[in-house]
Amino acid sequence: MTKIRRKLIFFWTYLEWGGAQVYFMAIMKEALKDWDVIVILPRNSSPEMIGFLRQIGVTIEFIDFVIDLGQAPTIKRKIERQLSRISCEIKTLRFLKQYNLNNSILHIEAAPWQSWQFFVLLAMRKANVFVTMHNAINAAKWRESVWTARMQLLSRLESFHIFASNKDTKEKVRYLVTQEFWEKIPVTYTCVNPPQIRTVLDRTDDIASLRAKHGLSKNEFIVLCVGQFIDRKGRWVFLDAAKIIQTEAPDVRCVWLTPVESTKDEKAKIEKYGLNNFEIRLSSTVGSSREEVLEFFRVADIFALPSYVEGLPIALLEAMALGIPSISTNIFAIPEAVHDSETGLLIEAGDARGLAEAILKLKNDPELRQTIAKQGSEFVLSNFDEREAARIAIRHYEECFDDAD
Repeated sequence: MTKIRRKLIFFWTYLEWGGAQVYFMAIMKEALKDWDVIVILPRNSSPEMIGFLRQIGVTIEFIDFVIDLGQAPTIKRKIERQLSRISCEIKTLRFLKQYNLNNSILHIEAAPWQSWQFFVLLAMRKANVFVTMHNAINAAKWRESVWTARMQLLSRLESFHIFASNKDTKEKVRYLVTQEFWEKIPVTYTCVNPPQIRTVLDRTDDIASLRAKHGLSKNEFIVLCVGQFIDRKGRWVFLDAAKIIQTEAPDVRCVWLTPVESTKDEKAKIEKYGLNNFEIRLSSTVGSSREEVLEFFRVADIFALPSYVEGLPIALLEAMALGIPSISTNIFAIPEAVHDSETGLLIEAGDARGLAEAILKLKNDPELRQTIAKQGSEFVLSNFDEREAARIAIRHYEECFDDAD
């Protein structure tokens, strides 16, 4: 009997891309065997992101609206952002009218505790909706109470589903939803692709040549961070640490690889640091495929991600899998992968001095670097395989149609 090929639709309304999209792409690659996979995103999205999707072979459709995710320091800006969100949700509902949603899966990037009415309306259309939560919500008590009431409502809807991308998030979601709903939430880890990691390792043995290709000195000790250059990733902590290190170890170079070019204001603030050991690079300039971007990781002696807020960042897992000794913060789900002094080093969020000391500790102890690199790689490759996470996700998609089939 021929298996029915249903539609699996991934949808987001923002321009920036990062770990959430890499997580989605892992599911897409596995799902294409049995599903028609459609990705819907804004027309002016990063050409790099669009290129990655085309390499996978999914169908891409564009929308002509974008949500406002800019900072909201004033009441006026907060109102503008809320209106933008509501407008995008209305336009999304209109756009999705072209699909038979009760015969499809819609995996959408949106915050259900904010957009609860949007998800209720989708449920009224009998849409099978999935949302992945990468970290727990953090809000003032009064707002937390409101959000909990909304999530309690959503968790009673038969067609609404949540994936947690790590154990920490699942545990912290417990109080938001009904107990029955919580027990059914699967953990679909943010993960790495082991065959892809092996391919990158096999073709990047000559680190000196790789550095020369990217204009980096073979004699420098390189500390790499990868991710959006934003506050929650600890960007200014990274620069503060670079400033400390600049005087203590002038052969250290700190590099931040990001998918988005810095704004004029950001560049001005960076300039004020007066650093000669720091640079930002755009990921689009180091390669046009995921493998080429991962190859660039290999220029690093150390990977450092001093985030304030994270789930379990894919860039960190990829660096560890590639055998790069890694430093990150003792927050949220990061300790699920980084076991201090075993698979990596942990520091406290916001501690620039601690980051600088951890970098210098690894720099001055080659044996420790080697041990952490080996144990970190083995642990990630053994426990965070994106193919298994994707299979768990797809199995839960399929359960939506078990009764119908």
